[in-house]
Amino acid sequence: MDWHDKEVLVTGAGGFIGSYLTERLLREGAHVRALVFSDREGRMGHLSELNDDYPGKLMPCFGNIRDAAFISSVSRGVDTVFHLAASTSVVYSYWNPDDTIMTNVTGTLNVCTAARHEGCRRVVHTSSAGVYGSATPDEEISEQHPLVAHNPYTASKLAADNIVESFYRSYDLPVTTVRMFNVYGPRVSQFLVIPTIIMQLLETDTVKLGDVTPTRNFTYVDDMVEAFMCVAAADGVEGEVVNFGSQEAVTIGQLAEKIAEIMGKPLQIEREAERVRPSRSEIQRVVADISKARDLLGWEPKVSLDEGLRRTVAWFQEGHHLRSHK
Repeated sequence: MDWHDKEVLVTGAGGFIGSYLTERLLREGAHVRALVFSDREGRMGHLSELNDDYPGKLMPCFGNIRDAAFISSVSRGVDTVFHLAASTSVVYSYWNPDDTIMTNVTGTLNVCTAARHEGCRRVVHTSSAGVYGSATPDEEISEQHPLVAHNPYTASKLAADNIVESFYRSYDLPVTTVRMFNVYGPRVSQFLVIPTIIMQLLETDTVKLGDVTPTRNFTYVDDMVEAFMCVAAADGVEGEVVNFGSQEAVTIGQLAEKIAEIMGKPLQIEREAERVRPSRSEIQRVVADISKARDLLGWEPKVSLDEGLRRTVAWFQEGHHLRSHK
């Protein structure tokens, strides 16, 4: 697809994945309206270093996806909407379920409503593999796997996914849902497990973690950005939900060992009760079945876990995570 001079809206553009996606779209020649959550200091998150590199192409839009009038105004004349803005922390959702649900559900409703009224060519909605709950041993999770609200965060994502589906069925909104399995890389949010391990190992040989037995996929951010680009450009994917993830599954304990080896550090894992999730809320095993992504889009991940971790560790070791993005 030729993105040159296409008008594109990216919600959550200042965040981890959103900033990489915005940068990719700018390189492809798109005009990007980058929705950034507003604060008093006008911070642009990870976009702060890009603003001068693409004069006339990048338009920061400061606001809140919970503001319907704001979303309507920034959606005018847009060809494609990439909806990534969300409250994404499971831990935060335990303490603030109301804020998590308002942001993720109302925000998605506002995006769908605006895109419908503007007649957007494509809406790409971001979902989470957390909505599937746990897989059984040796099982890969397909799009037909049962859905479970294990915690307030996954409940909010399930509700948002249902809103998206209802707009496709009720109003023919051309929306496709990207269901992401754990994404990592430079710029990754520091409350997630990979940066938690790295930052502790930068200071000490002891890593404090919760349960180290859950199994997860980890997908490098460049591969996930490619997934978004494929979905936005493809024909015949309207109304579809598609899994995107790596098929390299590791336990949290094995992940910590890999990171320690890359950093050349001895490793001692200490179980910290405060980091242990409620037993009925913990998702024990998440491994992606990406056959649908291969068949529909020809997509599969290219960056191995070891290579992606090396790149991520290097970014933290160079101190990039200490920068203030304004």
